[in-house]
Amino acid sequence: MPDFSPVLDKLAALLTYDAAHPILFSSGLFLFLFAGFTFFYQFMRRTVALRLLYVVLFSLYFYYKTSGMYYLLLVALSFSDFTIGYCLTVTQRKWVRRMLVALSLTIDLGVLCYFKYTNFFIGIANDLAGHDWLNFRNIFLPVGISFFLFQSISYIIDLYKRRIEPAHQWIDYLFYLSFFPQLVAGPIVKARDFLPQIRRNPLVVTKAMFGTGLFLIIAGLFKKAVISDYISLNFVDRVFDNPMLYSGFENLMGIYGYAMQIYCDFSGYSDMAIGLALLLGFHFPKNFDSPYKSATITEFWRRWHISLSSWLRDYLYIPLGGSRKGKVRTYINLMITMLLGGLWHGAAWRFVLWGGLHGAGLAVHKFVMARFPSFRTLGSEMPWWRRVPGILITFHFVCLGWIFFRATDLQTGWNMIRQVFTDFNAALIPDVVAGYRAVFALILIGYLLHLLPDRLESVGERFVARTPFVFQTLLIAALIWGIMQIKSSDIQPFIYFQF
Repeated sequence: MPDFSPVLDKLAALLTYDAAHPILFSSGLFLFLFAGFTFFYQFMRRTVALRLLYVVLFSLYFYYKTSGMYYLLLVALSFSDFTIGYCLTVTQRKWVRRMLVALSLTIDLGVLCYFKYTNFFIGIANDLAGHDWLNFRNIFLPVGISFFLFQSISYIIDLYKRRIEPAHQWIDYLFYLSFFPQLVAGPIVKARDFLPQIRRNPLVVTKAMFGTGLFLIIAGLFKKAVISDYISLNFVDRVFDNPMLYSGFENLMGIYGYAMQIYCDFSGYSDMAIGLALLLGFHFPKNFDSPYKSATITEFWRRWHISLSSWLRDYLYIPLGGSRKGKVRTYINLMITMLLGGLWHGAAWRFVLWGGLHGAGLAVHKFVMARFPSFRTLGSEMPWWRRVPGILITFHFVCLGWIFFRATDLQTGWNMIRQVFTDFNAALIPDVVAGYRAVFALILIGYLLHLLPDRLESVGERFVARTPFVFQTLLIAALIWGIMQIKSSDIQPFIYFQF
């Protein structure tokens, strides 16, 4: 009698959550599951109710494979805000509507604070008390909780402001919050952009959409699995883990390497999310636009993590008063927005410092533009003789922030800066470059691709979109084979999973 136990073991592993190996877009398991998912999806695209249920169930399974039973928390929060949103649409009394918004924010921010900031606040309380009068708790942070809660908050606020129509049914809202391409690391999709797409029928995937989606998936896989993972494991992590063991040059290269690593990691995820959504017939907004081409810190935040920066602008900066209440208040609003934006990234003082640094940079740039009207020119309209040095200054300002963003603590960040300025040791440069030849080559390739004109990226996108399906399949198979050849360990989790 045949032994089916190996097959059953593999099936059990496929269906159960493994905390040590959460499912990732860049893993072979996900690509296999997605291929099976899309096969059956093709038969359901024109039946709205069946399509919604099918995608929601797969999305919840996907979230279960990343965070275990916390998928129930996602379901509960979706029901809570859908119910509050429904109540907002059927009542006209201002005080009731305000109370409903306050209730929603209390629930959403309360959940976020518990999972993300409990130990941070316990640490502050213990420091103020001078002894450990509160015990730290072992709290698991559900993957992507910051992203789907921000989406839910934007839905409630937009309903309160009467900017959008409510979701038709609870399953529509659950679909919006749980849609797997952007569930765990964004982009943060606003309800007004996504809800109208959910019940569109027929849901069409044109040849151009398919080709563009495939191009974005290929680009995202290359950024994440080839560039980001390799330079992280083989150089960047080593330097940041113990910067005092390395020369100032190696520390500087580690900083430049991390700037490229985090860009390739996060923009790679966003590219794959946008591409996967296109293959299913949905459109997401662009999340990255070559941010290291920015000539000012203001331009950087219009190009980096666009969905977060626009969320902070629409739901925090503008409600605080924006730039409508005088110059001093504008600078204060910028600082508050970026300090909270830094804290959103993580419960540690280094993230607060990172946010404060960017807030100060934005405030200074705002001040300079007010004093010198010629500096109000942004983007490609800026003359080259100002744009080139502007790009170099902005890039190094951003890299300064990345030091504290990545370092395990503030002291490690200061140690890296001290090493760069006091122990550069230029004589070691040839040996360091020779020892890390592949790492530096990939970092260089990353920056060169990043600095290419946008029109060349469009050419590559159109080329992939117009090629036959067989060629597209061979292209992605070749990329996956290449990834398997160069990877030195298991595929690394995306950096923004921790946020």
